[in-house]
Amino acid sequence: MEKLTVYTTGPSCGKCTMTKLMLDGKGVPYVEVNITENPAAYAYVTDELGYTKAPVVVVDDQDHWCDMRPDHIDRVARLFAT
Repeated sequence: MEKLTVYTTGPSCGKCTMTKLMLDGKGVPYVEVNITENPAAYAYVTDELGYTKAPVVVVDDQDHWCDMRPDHIDRVARLFAT
């Protein structure tokens, strides 16, 4: 696993900011994509994945979630540590 993708709605999203801070604090690499500036990413998150709120964190096609989820962040941090 190389890095996660964190789909956000920009710096005004508190849960997006907290998710990124938690990932940073645990040393988990990620790429941020702002869905308000990227229509294709917005369509992916809403149409393909079915999420209606941010952040959306995608590990791979089978592993993704939305909202701030410390339990999932801890889980993927353990994966990146191995």
